[in-house]
Amino acid sequence: MGLQIAIRHAGDVTILDLQGRATIGPTTDSLNTNLRKLIDSDENKILLNLGGTAQLDSSSISTIVRAFVSLRNRGGNLKLLSPRGNVKMVLEMLRLLNVIPNFDDEGTAVASFESRKASSR
Repeated sequence: MGLQIAIRHAGDVTILDLQGRATIGPTTDSLNTNLRKLIDSDENKILLNLGGTAQLDSSSISTIVRAFVSLRNRGGNLKLLSPRGNVKMVLEMLRLLNVIPNFDDEGTAVASFESRKASSR
């Protein structure tokens, strides 16, 4: 199964629910296109829900890191929700979970975008 992406909002946080495998080819292109469109339209709070993602390869990880850096440079933020199984293991091995904020609970993740804003005042 390829990658399916559903986009929804929780307040001013854009949530991308990923389902399937994010591997090189059309699936990574789709992820990159969706993230690029959101960033280009000034969406500054993006939460990637990885709970339904079975696999990430180097191309999809690169896409996520590029989006994270791009958002940070614009004053925004990208966070991860529910990395599990092999996906979590790969992200841990690359130490990305030490760099990209990640959460197991959606409510906590969404609230963290607001607490960052409040703490920067």
